[in-house]
Amino acid sequence: MTTETHPVGPVVDPKPPGTLPDLRPLPGRWARLDALNTEKHGAQLWHSIDGKDEDGKLWTYMAFGPFANKEAFDAWLKARQVQKDAWFYAYVKRDTGEALGMGSFMRADPANGAIEIGSIWLSKALQKTREGTEVIYLMMRHAFDDLGSRRLEWKCDALNAPSRRAALRYGFKFEGIFQQHMIIKGKNRDTAWFAMLDKDWPQVKKGFEAWLAESNFDANGNEKSKLKVPA
Repeated sequence: MTTETHPVGPVVDPKPPGTLPDLRPLPGRWARLDALNTEKHGAQLWHSIDGKDEDGKLWTYMAFGPFANKEAFDAWLKARQVQKDAWFYAYVKRDTGEALGMGSFMRADPANGAIEIGSIWLSKALQKTREGTEVIYLMMRHAFDDLGSRRLEWKCDALNAPSRRAALRYGFKFEGIFQQHMIIKGKNRDTAWFAMLDKDWPQVKKGFEAWLAESNFDANGNEKSKLKVPA
């Protein structure tokens, strides 16, 4: 006589584990995240990209852009500002007060404690800087420490090698490819899925905090040690 078993996952606290984003300010050491405001951030964001993306790489894998002019860009910003899910932030350098990029929380599922960060773009002035890394850290910290997420997701076009490298650098784990997942700008997109779980966050957080310490940068803002997070 055989006995069939039906394995199930571990019991989870019945209280909803997550809450929805509320666009509160998210301050950091080198950068801060402000709720997107077209009147406040529009001119700065446009200035950060206007004529500074000669090779077109910034928008290649994005569902939006490039923008023909500031009017088209502002119209797009205004639509992002009022929508809910996604919730958009402007990325601001603290020393200059300039908005140099933006990103969002999206596909929030508070009942299951899951949320995604996406629609992220950094102007050239923010790329490969400590501020550029810190803005992602601030979103990760907010997701786990404030919103109570169990699972934080990062998705990108499977052909977007820089985004895939960034996800791994930040401590996300690769989960696979969703083939023919979307059609973006008339082209097929296979999507690479990455995620981080709440159980992994404490060690990842320690790695970020060590990297972001003032002592880790020289007078020109160059890192002394690489970001180290659990593989």
